[in-house]
Amino acid sequence: MTAESLWQLGRVSALGISKDGKSVVYRVTIPSVEENNFSSKFYTVPVNGGNATEIEDTEALLHNSKVSPDGKYLLFHEAVKLQNVHGKDYYPAMENSNVQIYDALDYRHWDTYNEGKFNHVFYKENNENSTAIDIMQDQPYHSPTKPFGGADDYIWNPDGTKILYVSKKSVGTEYANNTNTDIYEYDLATKLTDNLTKDNPGYDNHPEYSSTGVLAWLQMKRDGYEADKNDIVISVNGVHKNLTYT
Repeated sequence: MTAESLWQLGRVSALGISKDGKSVVYRVTIPSVEENNFSSKFYTVPVNGGNATEIEDTEALLHNSKVSPDGKYLLFHEAVKLQNVHGKDYYPAMENSNVQIYDALDYRHWDTYNEGKFNHVFYKENNENSTAIDIMQDQPYHSPTKPFGGADDYIWNPDGTKILYVSKKSVGTEYANNTNTDIYEYDLATKLTDNLTKDNPGYDNHPEYSSTGVLAWLQMKRDGYEADKNDIVISVNGVHKNLTYT
């Protein structure tokens, strides 16, 4: 077994169940050493088993969970520049400067430098000409979280009146030294945000609602432990219950 032969197997990612409930839609990503990039192909396979079929587009097959339940709004995320890091941020005339200036930790996460940009969650009316609203405006925090967070870090509540999102709201050295992500609830009507998991000092992430409207998420109890035991927690009438406590 070599790295090259392992890559040939492809990386399989489930995208969801088709709208008619008959097929599983998934992506296979294969890296290219020569081109230093990745290529992807999309497939469907019957839920009850059978042969996979390659498809060109998945949009028509899958339900878009980022559209609000009433179809009125669209939820998405973008990187927002909030902090000066590059030399040209401080001295615009030095356009060709390659200097980066830091005075605390969180200047680099794995293979990615902090360039003063932060992932923020936005929503807008579900049409091309609408104006997007940043629900984390001016906040130097990420949602989706770095480095593994994605579109599952933010969801609609069942009636589309609120947005839930995952974020670690600390900066600099404090950010680097803790694992305290929380699940926040933004109210579209009041524009107010509530921390739903403020009593837990470790990871809180992957929020999901059941078909009956019960909120569930994954939780680690201890701050600073990236590989602590993951528990399934639900919220019933505002009371949090750990379903996997031992």
